[in-house]
Amino acid sequence: MEKMKTKREENGESEELFSPELKRQKLLKQAPPPPLLTVENSLLPLASYDDDDDDDDEERGREGSGDKRLGQNGYRGERKGPDGHRQEEDNDEEEDDDDDDSHQQGSNHVKCNRQVEIRRDCPYLDTVNRQVLDFDFEKFCSVSLKNMNVYACLVCGKYYQGRGRKSHAYTHSLEASHHVYINLETEKVYCLPDGYEINDPSLDDIRHVLNPRFTREQVEMLDKNKQWSRALDGSDYLPGMVGLNNIKETDFVNVTIQSLMRVTPLRNFFLIPENYENCKSPLVHRFGELTRKIWHARNFKGQVSPHEFLQAVMKSSKKRFRIGEQSDPVEFMSWLLNTLHSDLKGSKEKSIIHKCFQGELEVVKEIQRKTTEKKDNSDGQNNGTLGDGGNEQDNVVMETCRMPFLMLGLDLPPPPLFKDVMEKNIIPQVPLFNILKKFDGESITEVVRPCIARMRYRVTRLPPYLILHMRRFTKNNFFIEKNPTLVNFPVKNLELKDYIPLPTKENEKMRSKYDLIANIVHDGKPGEGSYRVFVQRKSEELWYEIQDLHVAETLPQMVALSEAYMQIYEQQQ
Repeated sequence: MEKMKTKREENGESEELFSPELKRQKLLKQAPPPPLLTVENSLLPLASYDDDDDDDDEERGREGSGDKRLGQNGYRGERKGPDGHRQEEDNDEEEDDDDDDSHQQGSNHVKCNRQVEIRRDCPYLDTVNRQVLDFDFEKFCSVSLKNMNVYACLVCGKYYQGRGRKSHAYTHSLEASHHVYINLETEKVYCLPDGYEINDPSLDDIRHVLNPRFTREQVEMLDKNKQWSRALDGSDYLPGMVGLNNIKETDFVNVTIQSLMRVTPLRNFFLIPENYENCKSPLVHRFGELTRKIWHARNFKGQVSPHEFLQAVMKSSKKRFRIGEQSDPVEFMSWLLNTLHSDLKGSKEKSIIHKCFQGELEVVKEIQRKTTEKKDNSDGQNNGTLGDGGNEQDNVVMETCRMPFLMLGLDLPPPPLFKDVMEKNIIPQVPLFNILKKFDGESITEVVRPCIARMRYRVTRLPPYLILHMRRFTKNNFFIEKNPTLVNFPVKNLELKDYIPLPTKENEKMRSKYDLIANIVHDGKPGEGSYRVFVQRKSEELWYEIQDLHVAETLPQMVALSEAYMQIYEQQQ
């Protein structure tokens, strides 16, 4: 037996053909004790690989340690014979083939020289079911809940990790006989369990839905396109006018996104990923992905789910805005614009947020400070006004500064306290120009925080896109109160210079005329209710009412009959 074993070793045959128990017995009988490489070879079949993440760590370890694992025979796997070495390389190729996919973009990972067979003729392409494909959700494995090397099964639509022999996708391919998978990062399609790559142009539509892409020429023509698109289920939809899923009380996010999609420079910036490819903020990239999906003309369905974007919002806002809790779209709009700006500003130039929305205000602050001065009293008598013989005078301190703004808050007049003769609540109306007088530089606004003061505001620079919000909700110690006052506003040709004194520059045309492009409305009780938005489609100058998945054409007159809460105006060129 000892001679037979030695002969087997000399022939280079792998000891993996024997059971682990026999190998342990042989190791114990050997004398002197075998070197470490022999034990490693004997126990190698006992090693288990959970998924391809372990292989990633193993590859990074190889990269960091160089050739520390090289044995005396010069092989990385420390095999004695050529057959044994070849076998380990094959195992690595099966287990680690995802590393090339997951790390090929801008990574310092050392790529192994492995060739994956590329075939165009795959017998399983007819099993691909586009009806079940949905790439709007987070790219996590449905079994391990990990987000590395995730593949989507193109037959059932589920996500699985890896494609090696120990991976969940490989197991699923054997159990369910589903053989076509796409890597969600590299967009490469593979056939499992065979392991070859499929290169077929018929799969390009799936790649476009997974990662919509636009050329700059297509972006420039979006506002001129009047064509409808058709989803796989036969429903028609307008690119840019698709409904957004209300996952759970997330209508405040949906109306904000729909409003921002009307801002042409902002939309065009996020439709081209090269504009922010160096930005490391997940919120920026998720917002860009959502923008491309909303404006994509080749979607498989006529609506989009903002699930990935909401996850990025929850993480970036530290759960200030979360799924399942209603929030204020004004607060969300303010937070979103400021966060996107801070994440995008990588240079001294202004971000696309400030280029679109930033204006400037001149603020005059009057603070009254009471001072006590001593007064001479020759007869020694007290006048009885002050016990210390002094008198009180008002000392007004004036502070003037200029501050940027992204949106302007307008104060509504208080509603009447009493009902009319018909015992119905009186709903007052106020023109938009009346509440805009707050920014004429003369009207005084009383504030109590951080100190009691009188404020005067004057607009010194208008932004290309003006955001206005009506302060309908007031909080007291007991409840939130909603002001139902209707605001009468023009849909087109809002001329600001007639109501707000604006600075003029020589040889520069005053652009103070605006058109409404989005109007967010709140319906229902304060603290409850729901939000909907009216938006304009520029290609046909038609108005649409959007509430979550509901998208319907409406008349411009209906836009002005609602309880406007936040509006976006576009400056006329």
